[in-house]
Amino acid sequence: MNQYVIKGGNPLVGEVEIGGAKNAALAILAAAIMTDETVTIENLPDVRDTNVLLEALSGIGAIVERIDAHTVRITGATIDTLRVDYDAIKKIRASYYLLGALVGKYKKAEVALPGGCAIGSRPIDLHIKGLKALGAEVDISYGLVSANAKKLVGSHIYMDKVSVGATINIMMAAAMAEGKTVIENAAKEPHVVDVANFLNSMGAQIRGAGTDMIRVNGVAKLHKTTYAVIPDQIEAGTFMFAAAATKGDVTVKNVIPKHLEATTAKLLEIGCEVEEFDDAVRVVASKGLHHTSVTTLPYPGYPTDMQPQIAVVLGISEGTSVVTESIFENRFKYVDELTRMGADIKVESNIAIITGVAGYTGARVSAPDLRAGAALVIAGLAAEGITTIDDIHFIQRGYERFEEKMRGLGAVMELVTSEKDVQKFMIKVS
Repeated sequence: MNQYVIKGGNPLVGEVEIGGAKNAALAILAAAIMTDETVTIENLPDVRDTNVLLEALSGIGAIVERIDAHTVRITGATIDTLRVDYDAIKKIRASYYLLGALVGKYKKAEVALPGGCAIGSRPIDLHIKGLKALGAEVDISYGLVSANAKKLVGSHIYMDKVSVGATINIMMAAAMAEGKTVIENAAKEPHVVDVANFLNSMGAQIRGAGTDMIRVNGVAKLHKTTYAVIPDQIEAGTFMFAAAATKGDVTVKNVIPKHLEATTAKLLEIGCEVEEFDDAVRVVASKGLHHTSVTTLPYPGYPTDMQPQIAVVLGISEGTSVVTESIFENRFKYVDELTRMGADIKVESNIAIITGVAGYTGARVSAPDLRAGAALVIAGLAAEGITTIDDIHFIQRGYERFEEKMRGLGAVMELVTSEKDVQKFMIKVS
């Protein structure tokens, strides 16, 4: 099993380039099969989730050509099955985007219920409600979601709860429905906007993405396009908090600063200096950091995917902080691991009460999910001594060349594949 091994204590200093947004890329890859023409997607993150989805697209007959690590061409004309089995997509949550894409184009699909990180209940009832409102019959049996429609017809759909996945799925299906669809109480996340822009570049007619009301005029067919995925706000935020935790000075490049406003606001609150440029953000942590309170909320609120990272920084900040998780109920599974490194955190229901300690100490810990795993890397970088992180396959789902990028900022960190490699690392850094 691959591991990260880290010798902490070095401030991170320098510049780091951010890749394409994983969450946008997954939906865009699914939507790319909605035309028979060839679609070129650029700035694609080369991470496990996108690679699994590309394999799934090949598995249903689409032609997938990898031009380079970050560019792919997809042709959906050769799709020969509308069934996506569990083995193809069990590792990722975003498999459900194939439901909206296939039903939109072919009016039929069978997609296995998704996997991904076990951070809490993520039911697909809103996805099903939306597809039914457009005229599909939907059934769940034998672990598969099946949807069939003679035709899709535009509808007025009110989302009972803000859901990024359901908003995107319904938007994809509605793009090729007859007539007009209105999605009310829609998610406003940047990747919702990116998927809408991508579909529009293929000839869809979608307005209002980024607001709570999206209007879709259905079209009969979509066409080829070349499209670049937006930068990953969560990867960017992770490096910003790594700078804070290690008392560093990091410039995060190739970002959209507006997408980072909630993260930036919290960094300023706890005592960091943040400088914004057109496509970069610099974070400097030259002074002691102090406590704050944070509640995760749908965009433009503080993102749930950045909750473990800020908790790690607050754990070594002065005073008592309160972190409230309002999106997922199992998002504090990293707390036990962080406690092994010396953190003082008490969890009551969906609230973590964090009392700042002088510092972390290295330990052997395990990544319970993607973002928590990245947060444990941050803790290891800030800790005194050696930290070994198991189950890094979670981290590799969403961070490309994570250890290389960290080393570029001065981190002493390696990806190792055996206990022997760990011993070699220990000798090298001692």
